[in-house]
Amino acid sequence: MQKVSSQPSPVIHEPKASLAWIGQLFLVAVALLALYLVVSNLIKNPILFTQFVVSGLQLGFVYAMIALGYTMVYGIVKLINFAHGDVFMVGAFVSFYAVSRFNLHKWPETAFPGISEGLAVVIGSITVMLLSMIVCVMMAVTIERVAYKPLRDAPRIAALITAIGVSFFLEFFGALNFVFSPRFIPYDRPFEVVAWYIKDGIHRITEGQAPPDNSVTFSNIFIIIVLASILVQFFLQFLVRSTKIGIAMRATSFDKPAARLMGIEVDRVISFTFAVGAAFAGLGGVLYAIAYSSIYTQLGILPGLKAFVAAVLGGIGSIPGAFVGALIMGQAEALTMGYISTPMRDAVAFTILIIVLLVRPTGIFGEPEKEKA
Repeated sequence: MQKVSSQPSPVIHEPKASLAWIGQLFLVAVALLALYLVVSNLIKNPILFTQFVVSGLQLGFVYAMIALGYTMVYGIVKLINFAHGDVFMVGAFVSFYAVSRFNLHKWPETAFPGISEGLAVVIGSITVMLLSMIVCVMMAVTIERVAYKPLRDAPRIAALITAIGVSFFLEFFGALNFVFSPRFIPYDRPFEVVAWYIKDGIHRITEGQAPPDNSVTFSNIFIIIVLASILVQFFLQFLVRSTKIGIAMRATSFDKPAARLMGIEVDRVISFTFAVGAAFAGLGGVLYAIAYSSIYTQLGILPGLKAFVAAVLGGIGSIPGAFVGALIMGQAEALTMGYISTPMRDAVAFTILIIVLLVRPTGIFGEPEKEKA
């Protein structure tokens, strides 16, 4: 008979997570260093710092319009739609051709010769933006039906690879000479840029003259981007919380099979979500092109990825989180360009992503997933 040993079994120690404090200390040190740099530069030259903050707000509000599409689609179908940035690019190109080839922004003057110049510019510019949004909606719904819907029940990695493939297709197909162009293209704005400076009040900058020293400048483009992004945020909050389709979106996000049993057309809800996100991306593409006046077919890559980082930072799936994360990303990028170097802005953006995933993977507004019983 085999003898059973009375000695206790050896205890197998699992690798401790105690080394995690080293990483946490490093992150705290990085955060303190960043805070020191920000505060010291603010004290040294508050006017220049404020100018960088204004630039960061303009960039952040554009990122917010892209990030909302990422977070909505992920909240419904748990898909990172990497083609979303390229929808943003298409919106910019549609507005470019509408303005430069077809003079769509001038149609009110042609249709109503007696209309005031200011009203004609407003109506014409809004028409260009609406056209870009409609084209982006049609394209996004087509992509969802053709590329994503057949993979609805496939492993997530299949849909993710498909999204990357669609992104590359849009970029390189758009670079063909008979589609868009492989070159950088100067963008014709549908309205004139008007700038002001803040110093002993708010004053308009005369065309051809530089603003005075120690003043903070901003333009009508900045005001339009801020107002459009805030309106988009409020509209989306109203849509999700106070409409029938919004309730259906929340139900679909929570439990698709149960939503189907309750009579909700889940496929229709998903297509609608892609459409709304694409409309916001198209609007963001137009405003980005107006602000920075140069477009090319790889335009959507970095803004799209940074908007994705913003969505993760705020808590992907959270609409307010995407908005706040985008504003943080805009400030981080502008301050990096101002105080470190322009090439470092992309490195800082993705460093933020790594830090968020290490410290709080669910993001600022995200909640940890509860385990099912």
